[in-house]
Amino acid sequence: MPELPEVEHVKRGIQPFIEGETIERVVFSDKVAEGKAAGRETIIKGITLDGFKQYSEGYTIERVARLSKYITFNIRKADEERILVSHLGMAGGFFIVSQLEDISVPNYRKHWHVIFELSNGMKLVYSDIRRFGEIRNISDYNAYPSLLEIAPDPFDDAAYPHYLESFNQKFYQNKPVKQFILDHRVVAGCGNIYACEALFESGIDPARLVKDLTQEERDRLFQHVRNVLEKGIKYGGTSISDYRHADGAAGTMQLHLNVYKQKVCHNCGSPIETKIVAGRNSHYCPTCQR
Repeated sequence: MPELPEVEHVKRGIQPFIEGETIERVVFSDKVAEGKAAGRETIIKGITLDGFKQYSEGYTIERVARLSKYITFNIRKADEERILVSHLGMAGGFFIVSQLEDISVPNYRKHWHVIFELSNGMKLVYSDIRRFGEIRNISDYNAYPSLLEIAPDPFDDAAYPHYLESFNQKFYQNKPVKQFILDHRVVAGCGNIYACEALFESGIDPARLVKDLTQEERDRLFQHVRNVLEKGIKYGGTSISDYRHADGAAGTMQLHLNVYKQKVCHNCGSPIETKIVAGRNSHYCPTCQR
């Protein structure tokens, strides 16, 4: 699943080509249309296909941003403002091309689901191999309340105090620390790969309980969460399976991982082990992480 670094790169890849452009036409794939006709929320969620077109076509894309693992598009037509909100699911992606044939990755070219035809002649294409992603068209963030629960961005000044305050909440006290940092109400955008890496860099076992971490460990963990997310952005995200940039290129963070899907610890030479923590597969070094 694309995490903060991957979503940030997708946003950066499409932003220069679509901000200021008007959505002239929206086209849906047969799979989206068939799913909606059968009562399933295939890709387009919380609104009918006709409603989505009504509140998208003729609207100008004023701003593209990232909110945790979501990409948001602030759009406007005259005095009417809307927000497109997209989550890439397990294998979704946006591509900016002149025509569908220009998508360089065959699977993404085949599995397109929404095309936004823009006033500059380009097409913003949403493709999704597994169809777990989504695009919503909402009037404001109150129409999608879970977005309002997301913690401040890890790179914002407010993120660290918010993270520390979360340790005081009774709800989290007996949770494993990995589950804690995966919660987007605590840390925005940190998924399984980067949580494993941050815990390794911090020397903390993923199953340790939140209440048992010392103040020094709490401080250290947040710094390493931020560091590994920055590193992920630097290397263009992690392309272990399906993830691609908006231009079809792969990220290279997978070449710099210490524990996630690794066999041997780069620090001590011990075998990397896995265990299930809060339903997620966790990769860790039993020697270096306590």
